[in-house]
This record gives sequence, structure tokens and C-alpha cells, in this order.
Amino acid sequence: MSQLQAPRGVPEYLPPDSADFLAVRTTLGHSAELAGYGYIELPVFEDTAVFVRGVGESTDVVSKEMYTFTDRGDRSLSLRPEGTAGVMRSVLEHNLHRGSLPVKLWYAGPFFRAERPQQGRYRQLQQVGVEAIGVDDPLLDAEVIAVADEGYRRLGLRGYRLDLSSIGCKECRPVYREVLQEFLAGLPLDEATAQRARINPLRVLDDKRAEIRVLLTDAPLPPDHLCDECREHFTRVQQALTALGVRFVLNPRLVRGLDHYTRPTFECDHPALGAPSGIGGGGRYDGLMASLGGPDMTGIGFGLGTDRTLLACRAEGLQPGAGRRVEVFIVPLGEAARDAASKLAGRFRADGVPVDMAYGSRGLKGAMKAADRSGARWAIIVGEKELADGRVQIKDMVDGEQRSIPVEDVVGQLMTEGMWREQNRGWDPAGRRCRT
Repeated sequence: MSQLQAPRGVPEYLPPDSADFLAVRTTLGHSAELAGYGYIELPVFEDTAVFVRGVGESTDVVSKEMYTFTDRGDRSLSLRPEGTAGVMRSVLEHNLHRGSLPVKLWYAGPFFRAERPQQGRYRQLQQVGVEAIGVDDPLLDAEVIAVADEGYRRLGLRGYRLDLSSIGCKECRPVYREVLQEFLAGLPLDEATAQRARINPLRVLDDKRAEIRVLLTDAPLPPDHLCDECREHFTRVQQALTALGVRFVLNPRLVRGLDHYTRPTFECDHPALGAPSGIGGGGRYDGLMASLGGPDMTGIGFGLGTDRTLLACRAEGLQPGAGRRVEVFIVPLGEAARDAASKLAGRFRADGVPVDMAYGSRGLKGAMKAADRSGARWAIIVGEKELADGRVQIKDMVDGEQRSIPVEDVVGQLMTEGMWREQNRGWDPAGRRCRT
């Protein structure tokens, strides 16, 4: 019988590396929470129509990449390829748009696309996303973009580039679309690209092939064809981002891969990743709610790739989850000591201290090796002789100092010492980064 393996294109994160993955996801989500976004847990699969209407039938995501299946009730369902359409469906279904606006939500989890697997491009991809719905305000646009930027900076990333553009609204975009189509009709495009130009010409601007990029050198660009309202909106977004200290680069060729985008769009790239280099992006989607059967309300959001952000962290030598898996490792010596050690471990857990212990019948040497591998700051040695005296041995795993203290004092004393040491190292538990 052959050995079972995970499906191709599905990354797995195992200890100790999984600590970095969790830290990336937690930090990006924390940035959203700091801006007042509430968490929403979305279904992993939806009615296929949610994505056809919300993402766009002509997009590669819907036409080529979705995992679609028919359930026992003969209903067409699809694993979610992105988060925005599902959030909008949920907002409409639960009438969140009838309450206080904007509706501000964030989410995290796996998404699914039938892509050709390669480094940084997976069939099961992890994302953290936010959506702000119901208010058309350039300051809100700037906030969403700043939340993404803050998440990256809190991780310590410095080598990414934030590209910014505007692709117009329902008033000026059709005019630009005609201008672009006329230009593309005069180019020697292959049949597949020519068909894309007829259906969704803006997607041609996003073509990564060198031969197509050469042909597009003199192509008309969206920011040059904005109406006065869109131009003013885009200017105010830029001013707000500058005031917030967010560095960006104007990229007039930037378009996003989903049909619902309007007005400001942005994308974060990390050149060290090669191709693909995108680690996140988003934009405004002013017609999306109406396309799903709701009122004509505005919205803006983003999706940040957790997998790719982790790769970017590693490219910069960052370990966002670095630190000890446990603070305390208990080493029992003898059968009677095992019961006492288990009880002591329970006391540490009850007080919120990460703790582990040597299980089985390990000797002192093997147990201390396990303590060292755990990364624990302290090892507590519980022997039968020490128990008879009501004491335990504590070993500092950093400097090797060992001392004896009463067993009833061990939890409180190590907690006090631990907090003092952490404070003096300048560790910020909420932000998971050093303040100094």
C-alpha cells in the first residue's frame, strides 16, 4: 500500500515553523482589530452563483480556477476562491448593512484555486482580509490600505513595495474601456489574448508575458482617463496616505484580477520572492453589493496572503514566531514524582504559563535533552527526595544556575521572575515584537 500524502499544492505548517505562520496570521489580524474591524467566520464553500456574480464570470478565478461540485441536492457549490463575495453575501443575508455604517469586518483562513503549484502559489492558499462597506470616503480607503501596511510593518517587513492606482468608476470606466479596446484591436495579439481584450480589456494590462508588455508600451492607462470626481477622490486618498506615513508608488498599469474592482486599487509586492511577488492587495468595489441583489452600496477591502507574507519574512531573515514554545519544562524522577509533576503542570496551565513535562520513563539525561529542545526558560526537577522535603530544583536554561525552592512557591516565583525578565527585554506581547 502506497503512503498517503497531502494533495499537491497544499502547504502544511508543522512545529516549530508553524509558530511563524501563526504569528503572521495573528499580527495581520491584530492590525485590523486595532482599526475597529470585527471578526467574521465565513463558510468554506458557497453557492457557485456567489462567486460568478461577485467575482466575475470572465475572470480566470471563476472560469479556470474554482473548485466546483454538485452536492446531493443537485446544487452547484464552490470552494471559496476569495473572501469579498462571501462577506458581502453574509452582510446582505444578516442585514448588517442596515445598521451602523461602515460595516467593518476582517476574516482569515484557507481559500482554494486550481492553479499550477509553485513556490508561493498554492491550490490551498491562506489569507487575512478586511472589508469596509457602506461609506464612500477617501479617508476610509486610506485607512484600509494603512491597515495592510501596518500589518506588514508590525511583522518587521521593510522590503515590500506598495503600488497604488485608480481604475475609474461606472461613469468614466466605460469611456476608457472603449479607448483601450480600440488600441488593443490594432495589436497583433494571439487569439486567446484578443478574446480577453474583447471581454475584459483591462485584464490585458496585467499580462505578465514580455512580448505582450512590449506591445502595451504606448497603451492608454486608466489614471489618464478618470472623471473629475474619481480624480479628486484619488488625490485625497494619496494625501491621506501621506499624512498616515504610508509609503506608496503610483503604478498606472496596476489592475486587479477580479471584475468587481473600481476606483483606488493597490498591491503589495516583495521583489525578493521573484515571480509571483505579490503578498497582498485590494481596492474599492462600488458595484459589488448590487450585483449580489442588494442595494447599491460602496465597499473597499483587501486580501493579504499569509503564505506569501511568511515567505517574505523569511526572505528578510525574520522569524515572527520566534520564542519559546513553553516557558517551563518539568522533569519528574521516579513514579511518585510523576504524579506530583502532572499536578504542578496543571497549576502552571491554570495561571496561563505554557508548560510541558517529560512523559514516559525517561532518565534525567534524556529528560533534560527534551527540556532543552522545548526552548523552555526553566526546567523544574521533581525528585522523590525533593518531594519528601517539599521542595523542587529549578534550573535556568540560559545561564545554567540551579537552585532549590519550596514547591508551593514555584509557580508564583517563576511568574514574577518571568514578567520582570520579559519587561526588561522590551517585549510587547500584544504586538509580538520588540519595542526597543
